[in-house]
Amino acid sequence: MTRLSRLYLGLAMWANPDWCGSLYPPYGGQEGWLSDYARVFNAVEGNTTFYSGAPRAETVAGWLRQAPAGFRFCFKLPAALTHERRLEGVEADFDAFVEALSPLHDRLGPLLVQLPRDFGPDLLPRLAALLERWPATIPCAVEVRHPEFFHKGAAEVALNRLLITHGANRVMLDVRPLFSTPATGSPALAQAQSEKPRCPLHVLSTGNEPLVRFIGHLDEKINLSYFRPWIDQLKLWIKQGKTPFLFVHTANNRQAPELARRLHGELIAPLDQAPLNDFAGERQATLF
Repeated sequence: MTRLSRLYLGLAMWANPDWCGSLYPPYGGQEGWLSDYARVFNAVEGNTTFYSGAPRAETVAGWLRQAPAGFRFCFKLPAALTHERRLEGVEADFDAFVEALSPLHDRLGPLLVQLPRDFGPDLLPRLAALLERWPATIPCAVEVRHPEFFHKGAAEVALNRLLITHGANRVMLDVRPLFSTPATGSPALAQAQSEKPRCPLHVLSTGNEPLVRFIGHLDEKINLSYFRPWIDQLKLWIKQGKTPFLFVHTANNRQAPELARRLHGELIAPLDQAPLNDFAGERQATLF
């Protein structure tokens, strides 16, 4: 997908039956989904580990067979560690999680530490302990949601200093498109607005793999208006020698592949990107 630039583009997952007939062929099992996904996108968030924890060895082996060398998995730490235990006493389970993913070593992008809204400044020592333990060979990305980390005061300064010290990337969650209009008449938009945090956007790269999660609206014009300023920012990071990751979401994620393709079209010229490959489902449709 890429030519000279080092941009990774992907979605929140690859196993989504709603994408059959577009990203995936309309019929058939899930066995080929990751391969078809990786023909188009070169990274994935990997939400599955957030809910189900460390994957089994045979599952990881299957992922390794299907993902090409240039692909990057950006799995989330399990919610049991971040949300239930709030990073307290998680050392052994964290080590086991990293060990379970170790066969993917050259295909691991930043692992995501998504922290709950009530993880505030008083708990930063727990995050510091985790970052001290973090393997040097695996990039880290941290997403915070507590309001104090967005007020540009002492709490945010302490957070950013901690991340910079450890080379960890502060996740930039861009929910502006999602919340740009009321959800009147759209259950999908209403549900997404109820589930996503309405955090301010602070554009700041604290590590070498700046990670942007772009949460789209159902209206393409709205998405493009909020996305276009990101083009210069991505270009700047790449010029600085950084490797940005861009993950695209939509309400219920049914239109996420199409939105990611549309946004990527805006990046082809300024970031010297090659066009994305055809979607497998659309390619198959042209044969009949």
